[in-house]
Amino acid sequence: MKKYLVQFKPFLIFVSVFFLTYIVLTVLYKFYLNSYQNEELDAATMIAGQNAEQLLKLFNYDIIIQKSSQNPWQEIILNGKFIARITEGCNAVSVMILFVSFVTAFSRGLKKTVLFILFGLISIYILNVIRIAILIILVYSFPHYTRFLHGTFFPLVIYGYVFILWVLWINRFSKYAK
Repeated sequence: MKKYLVQFKPFLIFVSVFFLTYIVLTVLYKFYLNSYQNEELDAATMIAGQNAEQLLKLFNYDIIIQKSSQNPWQEIILNGKFIARITEGCNAVSVMILFVSFVTAFSRGLKKTVLFILFGLISIYILNVIRIAILIILVYSFPHYTRFLHGTFFPLVIYGYVFILWVLWINRFSKYAK
């Protein structure tokens, strides 16, 4: 038994650190969400919606993203037409938690790990705002593809980007990089 523990030590450490980080960050995020009342939308989601609106206004779109008066989401209105809602799941925080957990599990010194996590979180946030903005335009233009765009294509984009960041981290910066 001891032989197997020694042999699989790197894997066991990775799994332990990954799940511990993931659980701690998820619990902290749940506490954060629970600090909002039922009709309130969390600040992270509100800011992501506002940034998507600002981005679209830069390109002269007639866009309004506003907090619903009675529900915990933002309503998206493009060219005077209701398009969709932005809810808590649209803020990419769960993707960021997954990213941080993986990078932490393969950490290589505090400075490199923290810098890479900061770079990753900022770039994931920016990609997510761009994702929301493009999704709004595509759902407006091609409403019959909404389910595919929202449920398949854009999750592939954001998770694919996180996967690329993980590969970059492992191959260039982690303790396993050669």
